[in-house]
Amino acid sequence: MNAPSLKEEIALTITRVLAAPREMVFKVWTTPEHLARWWGPKDFTAPSIAADFHEGGAWRSCIRSPEGQDYWARGIYREIVPPSRIVFTFAWEEEGALDTLITVTFEQVAGGTRLTFRQAPFATVESRDSHAEGWGECMDRLDAYVVALKEDIQ
Repeated sequence: MNAPSLKEEIALTITRVLAAPREMVFKVWTTPEHLARWWGPKDFTAPSIAADFHEGGAWRSCIRSPEGQDYWARGIYREIVPPSRIVFTFAWEEEGALDTLITVTFEQVAGGTRLTFRQAPFATVESRDSHAEGWGECMDRLDAYVVALKEDIQ
């Protein structure tokens, strides 16, 4: 008798190399003042971000669409290893929202920081792909933000 096969977990992974030092990239992931400048898809704003940044601490954010629709999300920081890793839960504040786990790693490489973002599980491939679009735009904003921030410091 064969054992039943396990359903493969539906996960999202995004990798980017950002032209900024690892400590800076880590910092802009960990402070509400910085998060508010890049958190959310293209043309969204982040009018509210609260983060109790320690293991076991809670975070909550609101992103606002260009049409004025607010989307609230929340989670708990599970693991923090400065400046190399952050693990936290993520769930939209809506009926039936799935709790997912996000792991972000920061690796110093030639020319900057390799950021690897992983979120799982998703209920469907369509849900994952929708998140891939939003997070991809968010990473574009992060990239532009750290480049501008680095230039301001120099």
